[in-house]
Amino acid sequence: MSSDPGRGEASADQIDYWNAAAGATWAALNARLDRLIEPLGRAAMDALAPRLGERAIDIGCGCGQTTVDLAARVGETGRVLGVDVSTPMLTVARDRAGKAGLAQVNFLQADAQTHAFEPGGADAVFSRFGVMFFADPKAAFANLRAALAPGGRLAFLCWRAAAENPMMTLPFAAALPHLPQAPLPPNPLAPGPFAFAGGERLRGILEGAGFQDIDIAPHDQRICSGDLDESVDTALRVGPLGAILREHPDLADAVIDAVCAALAPFATDAGVRLDSATWIVTARKGAAAP
Repeated sequence: MSSDPGRGEASADQIDYWNAAAGATWAALNARLDRLIEPLGRAAMDALAPRLGERAIDIGCGCGQTTVDLAARVGETGRVLGVDVSTPMLTVARDRAGKAGLAQVNFLQADAQTHAFEPGGADAVFSRFGVMFFADPKAAFANLRAALAPGGRLAFLCWRAAAENPMMTLPFAAALPHLPQAPLPPNPLAPGPFAFAGGERLRGILEGAGFQDIDIAPHDQRICSGDLDESVDTALRVGPLGAILREHPDLADAVIDAVCAALAPFATDAGVRLDSATWIVTARKGAAAP
């Protein structure tokens, strides 16, 4: 961890969070949550354009869906390392890769912002929503840059502003009148889902970490979380609303009705469909000096 106490505490909080109820919930709901965000991750992976035989690192790999997808793209001659801090999610990831018989895949439980990766050992670094939780983003991306070979590529997906992502904000807003007290607004620069909502701040972080050829492209896509019952159940079990209801289960009945009413207008024959707003970010490590 960082020697800065504030940054160290932030990192420890994230590690604790993803190894407690949050990580266990994501592991239990992995098929449902992967279905929700898989189309977004696929768009970011297309931007990375992994090639046969390449060595890739999947940051914040979670339950391993993106790691397995990367493995299919680099093929049997390539190599993919999935990295995450969450024991419950990595358990799912290892089982998934094992059942697929992917010898080119390995997993590592580590904090990617400080882990000593093999210098220059990767051709590509990828992440689907796994980089917004860094306590010290500039130092973390510098660490990932060091893991890339000269000319190596970075591509990741992160959320834009909360207000542009109703799948994540609408259920909580509907539940808010029934909660014991309104939570304080989060620090927009603190580690969390929307830490990189500001494109210019994100560009400055990547430039400060030494990346070149930075492109930050908006990606807008409607995503589906399942049918209405599944969508309500997911909303009540993940994120800040899930955390509150685990502490106050007596509020569940009123909150369920409110969330169901909020999501019902967006239910279709193909499931509950809501807009999402993300950045697809690509960058490159400069080539070695002649």
